[in-house]
Amino acid sequence: MGRWTVGRSDGATDPEGPTTDGSDGRSGGWTPGSPGSTLGSVAPPSPPVDEAGRPSGADAPEQRRTLRVLVLAQVLSGAGLAAGITVGALLAQDMLGTTGLAGLPTALFTAGAAGTALLVGRVSQRRGRRPGLALGYAAGAAGSAGVVVAAVAGSVPLLLLALLVYGAGSATNLQARYAGADLAAPPRRGRAVSTVLVATTFGAVAGPNLVGPLGALARGWGIPELAGPFLLSGAAYAAAALVLGALLRPDPLLLARTRAEQRRAAGGAPPPDPDAAAVRRAVLLAGTVMVVTQLVMVAVMTMTPVHMQAHHHPVTATGFVIAVHVGAMYLPSPLAGMLVDRVGASRTAALAAGVLLLAGVVLAAVPGASVPGLAVGLGLLGLGWSLGLVAGTAMLGDAVPLAARARTQGAVDLAVAVAGAGAGLGSGLVVAWGGFPLLALAGGALALALLPVLARGARRTAV
Repeated sequence: MGRWTVGRSDGATDPEGPTTDGSDGRSGGWTPGSPGSTLGSVAPPSPPVDEAGRPSGADAPEQRRTLRVLVLAQVLSGAGLAAGITVGALLAQDMLGTTGLAGLPTALFTAGAAGTALLVGRVSQRRGRRPGLALGYAAGAAGSAGVVVAAVAGSVPLLLLALLVYGAGSATNLQARYAGADLAAPPRRGRAVSTVLVATTFGAVAGPNLVGPLGALARGWGIPELAGPFLLSGAAYAAAALVLGALLRPDPLLLARTRAEQRRAAGGAPPPDPDAAAVRRAVLLAGTVMVVTQLVMVAVMTMTPVHMQAHHHPVTATGFVIAVHVGAMYLPSPLAGMLVDRVGASRTAALAAGVLLLAGVVLAAVPGASVPGLAVGLGLLGLGWSLGLVAGTAMLGDAVPLAARARTQGAVDLAVAVAGAGAGLGSGLVVAWGGFPLLALAGGALALALLPVLARGARRTAV
């Protein structure tokens, strides 16, 4: 009997089974069996079209609407995400009175993101993307409000609890990328993910640059200046929750499942049973790529404001550097998506490792007094993260069957968030012990360790 093959350079297969044109839309197709087999003599059918006569590889109207709604929500949530990142470490340092614990806010809101990633994944698995994402952003808004109240009251315990809840917004911002790919045609999944990510740029770049005005606004209201950006975070996350709750209809994940059931009911060929061991290996590889890129990025980014403050840079300069970093995290996402769709996720992940190594070297080498040098290093750090995240997301989407996709995505994002929490907590200790250049070089070396992992995955796929 013949077999289905998919010509992805990373060896991933489409878990939803072959399309009716005999491919996953990227490359590969039907490999006929022996002449005597039943299916070996059947010619591949002509490429199918949808009800409107468009090729099946084109995005359906529902997918385009989904992307428009997600883009709007991501613009809003990006502002909330970046504003808190810029001053979180400085607020904690001010309230706790020590640099060694300056990474604690990042550890807390990434720990909160870990729990939220699992929760959003499970809610999405059961009820769809819309309630899952709206719930996550609503929690992020509540956490932002809690940070402001804690700063006004001078309550460290409340600050720590609020930062934990605030992390829900960060997790939901990342979970939204999966919703962008639910209805995407296989050859366009990388670009769908990148479209959702790049939308975050507009709000994320604006957020850090509003630190000064927001601080002045907060001071006028009798709120500590460093809590000002969390006012924007709360409003932005709440608006994103409202947009998704009202407009993300039809739900992309539920619609994808409905269409799969309709194809089966219409007598379409059932997808082949996935190889459980191969799926586990692919999920592990995708998770490793995303965990390592997140760990390196969070560790270095968290301590950059503290490093700049030690060199007497004003908060506006810190906001500029973080804005460059966040812009580089999201703005190049279309490039990352194009690379994944054209050369494969594994090669894109290898490129991410190289860029993260370069970022570590640059940040270790530039003087702490150089704002342009720090901006270049943080920009490279953001680019490496973008390449790694899009590549890992594509690997995961290709590997996991639709029936278990949201749950598995939530579990992987849980691991990513836990890695970020550890990086945020450990980064302050590393800097206190050995300095910022040591942290930057250690991050680059860890990213480089991805290369043998990717090579091993490629060898297993080739067997």
